Amino acid sequence: MLRIINLFVLGTVLFIASYIPTVRAAEPTPDKDGWFDLFDGKSLDEWKASEDFKAFKVEDGLIVAGPSKLTHLYYNGQVLKANFKNFELKAEVKTRPKGNSGIFFHTTYQAKGIPAKGFEFQINNTGSDQRYRTGAIYPTKPLDKVLLKDDEWFECHLSVRGNKVVLKVNGETTHDVELPVNAKSGLSLSSGTFAIQSHDPGSVVYFRRIRVKPQE
Repeated sequence: MLRIINLFVLGTVLFIASYIPTVRAAEPTPDKDGWFDLFDGKSLDEWKASEDFKAFKVEDGLIVAGPSKLTHLYYNGQVLKANFKNFELKAEVKTRPKGNSGIFFHTTYQAKGIPAKGFEFQINNTGSDQRYRTGAIYPTKPLDKVLLKDDEWFECHLSVRGNKVVLKVNGETTHDVELPVNAKSGLSLSSGTFAIQSHDPGSVVYFRRIRVKPQE
């Protein structure tokens, strides 16, 4: 008799449970101007690191990139299923002395090495090589001047529409070009996600307010 009662209770519970709606993660929503946050200031749950899983951490609402061996942190969250074609991206960044980083776009996750797909909005306020200066497009478009100093916050603003790419640093346009601009590079625009770079054991770079605004 007890077994029959237990089976009845179990069946009732399962019947009721079958009618309880499945709890789903909330869909991302933009702000009133159409911008989505890619980083909530609390965790890296929507990001995936490659080689060194300790290369990136969250401190005081910031993403801290480095120090570490060469590693990349890829966005793999819900916004547009991490596949962006035409968009505007903004991020606030601060470099420490010898800080070397960048934001890759139209890329895809790979477990090792520098992303083979896409281009990089270069971030480096210390080095003398024009290919790596903040506001350059690596590997195709260097920058002939140094815009910034270390230990100061600045804004990276990237716009991609078709093959037209515009980079701005603190509102100053550093490149307004059509990509690919170097056929020998073998690179071209398509679509994809974003990745933040931690370059080397001597580099530390901070990121906050990483936002994207999809475009038609």
